[in-house]
Amino acid sequence: MPYYSFDLVVGGEFRNQGGIILEDIEVASDRADQLATELSQVKPELQQKGCAVRVTDRDDNELYRTPLDPVPAWRR
Repeated sequence: MPYYSFDLVVGGEFRNQGGIILEDIEVASDRADQLATELSQVKPELQQKGCAVRVTDRDDNELYRTPLDPVPAWRR
């Protein structure tokens, strides 16, 4: 099973939020969405600043990115 890393993206800076072994990128992207929701609630000052959570593989290739700003229901 692949290893995925999660970063908080603030401007051009990547802040490591940890990593985990998961089944596939679909599960990793769900985890990233959950992390983005949690971070936007715990640190509301990050909203409206273009911050995001990104998922990378072992080779540091970005596989997924989701914004911390709430996504309107009509866009999902």
